Formats: sequence, C-alpha cells, structure tokens
Amino acid sequence: MEKASWTIYWNEYSSDTYLYGSEIQYFARNNVHFKNQLMPPGTVIKEWYSMTNYQAQRIEPALPIIDGESHYHIKINVKTPDGKGCLVRLVFLDRYEREAGDFTIRGTEADFSCPLKTYSYKMQLINAGMTEFTYHSITIEEVE
Repeated sequence: MEKASWTIYWNEYSSDTYLYGSEIQYFARNNVHFKNQLMPPGTVIKEWYSMTNYQAQRIEPALPIIDGESHYHIKINVKTPDGKGCLVRLVFLDRYEREAGDFTIRGTEADFSCPLKTYSYKMQLINAGMTEFTYHSITIEEVE
C-alpha cells in the first residue's frame, strides 16, 4: 500500500497572512519571499486550515484531512539567509472548535500524531526571530 503525501504551498490569500509592514513577493506557488524588519518574535505569519467556512473566510482548505489513528511526518522547506529558523505549530481542534491539543516543530522535520478527538486542525508559521525568509513548501506524509 502506498503512503499518502501532501504538499502545502503558500496561497495568495492575504486574510490569513501577517501584512503589517511586510513585503511579500510571489514568484511561484513554491517560491514566496517574505520580509519584515519590525515583526516581533512569536508572531503568526501565515495560517493554513483543514476546514474552512467559505462564506465567511473566502478561502478553501489547504491542509489534508488527517485522523488520530495514523502517524505522520512533516518536512518544512523554508530558507532563511541569517540561519534563524521558524516554528510551525499544528493546533488540533475538536468538533466545537475548542483546542484539543497542539504540536510545535522547531526544526525542519518531525513525526507527529493528532489527538483522537481531532475534528479539524490549523497550521501556523511562526516567527522565531527571523526578519526574512523564502517559503518553498511544507510536506505532510503518512508513516506506516
């Protein structure tokens, strides 16, 4: 059986992106340059969702549906010129949109599984002291 793999790109929707003082250049969906000299560490730069309300947000879900019975591997392909990294946080929500758990990735790869009561989740790209970076993709794949 082939394991499932999904690649998440930076879409051009600005409603879920930190725009205050940001310079964003879209060269391609897998090549987005972001620069902001004044953004404080800990700021959520970009969010992706597994479930959306299209009427309210006007965006489509960008994340795959995952379940609490499987294990997953995530690879983060974000390049920073100064070597300072970014954080990626997965926030798992129950069916009432309450937080059911979270997982933070501090490197470029990690294994994770979500809580059994996960109904949907969101992924956040968080500033960890960087002022600019180039986003290529984030890949989530199922682990046997």
